[in-house]
Amino acid sequence: MTTIKLDPGAALLLDALHGAGHAAYAVGGCVRDSLLGQAPHDWDLCTSARPEQVMALFGEEKCIPTGLQHGTVTVKQGGRLYETTTFRTEGAYSDGRHPDAVCFVPDVREDLARRDFTINAMAYSAEEGLIDPFGGRDDLAAHLVRAVGEPERRFEEDALRILRLYRFAARFGFAIDPATGAAARALGPHLDCVSAERIQEELLKLLAAPRPGSYLEPAVLAVVLPELEPEKQPERFAELCRTIDRIEPTAENVPTRLAALLWPLGEAGARKALRKLKCSNALTDEVTALEREAGGGAGSFLLGHESGHSIARPIACGNRVPPQRTVLGETPGTPNTTLTVQAKRLLGRYELPTIQRLTALCSARHPEQTGALAALRAEAEQLTAENACCRVSQLAVNGRDLMAAGVRPGPGLRQVLNALLEAVITGQTPNEKDALLAAAAQFSAS
Repeated sequence: MTTIKLDPGAALLLDALHGAGHAAYAVGGCVRDSLLGQAPHDWDLCTSARPEQVMALFGEEKCIPTGLQHGTVTVKQGGRLYETTTFRTEGAYSDGRHPDAVCFVPDVREDLARRDFTINAMAYSAEEGLIDPFGGRDDLAAHLVRAVGEPERRFEEDALRILRLYRFAARFGFAIDPATGAAARALGPHLDCVSAERIQEELLKLLAAPRPGSYLEPAVLAVVLPELEPEKQPERFAELCRTIDRIEPTAENVPTRLAALLWPLGEAGARKALRKLKCSNALTDEVTALEREAGGGAGSFLLGHESGHSIARPIACGNRVPPQRTVLGETPGTPNTTLTVQAKRLLGRYELPTIQRLTALCSARHPEQTGALAALRAEAEQLTAENACCRVSQLAVNGRDLMAAGVRPGPGLRQVLNALLEAVITGQTPNEKDALLAAAAQFSAS
């Protein structure tokens, strides 16, 4: 008999349900991940007990009625939360997303039959072992994602499952069952009934996978992000996917990968697409900043010179480089003095995480520049650790100090502060109060 080490809190709740005469199991992702030898993030439970019976058993102080109409009660145990859902079958999905009604049933196998993929349709209890009526364990061993039953029916019930298919396959690096993949591609247009927020959530999870490029299905992306025209421009889309896979798969780099995906749209087009997906303002600003700064081709504005490999954006986005994209505050093509100056000027505009993402994006798009970009990133990290002066707010003097020294208030005061910052960044003046006041006197007199 297959044995799974249950989470202690889940085991206690299952024992209590069994003791009260109810069938109960760990179900879904926690069983899948345990069989894969991975630590589950959450432990979901299913039971023959009705929601009111679950609440009566564990007490109202431990229970959160999160979805009583669907049979779900969240139980607090040992500082963790456990979703506990009554075995159920589901009626028609009129909106292509949610069941019109649910019917509570006594048999866990009926409950598993309504689930999306075989690898998610397994249950486990210490008493009975693994309940696997659809071959989920075999599919795990075969590294395969396959729909439970008829894939067309599963996707017609809930179109979001189409995106979940690619997300799960990308997360584990699994193949997709041919019939399941064919149904997903054919029914992709049904995603128009899914909320932008849910599409965004699944897309970001997909981009967090180790190598998501081969799982960005053009037929599905054509519905979710039609602006990319993945089916009309397959070679360009394939290059985007290769670029995404070259970016390190960390949670911090999800915005970087999103920027790589949206690169053909340019800054304005990316912002429009992100707003359509209801992305947060913070994510939208981060991605569009990466689009703006990395859009010059071959990381040229990061490196402070034209590399000779400039790559124009599609004509629809225009080839002109907006002046505000020049991260070094110089005319494009003007060489910089040192790597340190360049890193300081970047830090004057952006926080370190943005610079790390920016260099990762440019390196992925232009691998020939990887060494120079890595050096720039390391310099920015070192300067941040040293709390180096890169902004007016970090100067050893402020406006009050300058006015006390005789500098008149007004626009000229800001000009003197900017000049002092430039002198500090380029190493002409140390960031020390006396030296800065002396330099300010010279600037004011000139």
